[in-house]
Amino acid sequence: MELRGTTICAVKKDGKIAIAGDGQVTMQNSVIFKDNAIKVRRIYNDKVVVGFAGSVADAFSLCERFEEMLNKFSGNLMRSAVELAQLWRGDKVLRKLEAMMIVADSSQILILSGMGDVIEPTDGVCAIGSGGNYALAAAKALINNTDLSAKEIARKALEIAGQICVFTNGNLTIEEL
Repeated sequence: MELRGTTICAVKKDGKIAIAGDGQVTMQNSVIFKDNAIKVRRIYNDKVVVGFAGSVADAFSLCERFEEMLNKFSGNLMRSAVELAQLWRGDKVLRKLEAMMIVADSSQILILSGMGDVIEPTDGVCAIGSGGNYALAAAKALINNTDLSAKEIARKALEIAGQICVFTNGNLTIEEL
């Protein structure tokens, strides 16, 4: 039984960073297994926000490993992300995990993938998951054409994605730094 499906969107604007995620967990691409999962959470003494997409168990495992790296490297987001990416790509068990993460502290947003990627978005907007492209397009339009805050843009981007992507719902969790 494979549990998947989500949309995570991060926005950096006016010194604030917001990460939003929907609550849908889909089983085998055909059944909504849960509609109120929390896939955005604060870690490392509430100084870092993580949003994850992909296989649920894999995402939890990676989130725990990332927090271990933050503890090891005194909260240095980039160093922790690079170390996790190297571990993720090099470890035979971790290499098979199917998930992506967006991580952020008060100054930086990064996307982490199982391919060993650590990507910092150039324009302060990124999204992952099944509705990620929809949320990304919406967030880019909103950040460039409105006066909305980072949190409001992240919320509206997920609402728009939820209207298009069947794997994204309107039950949102939003964390702001």
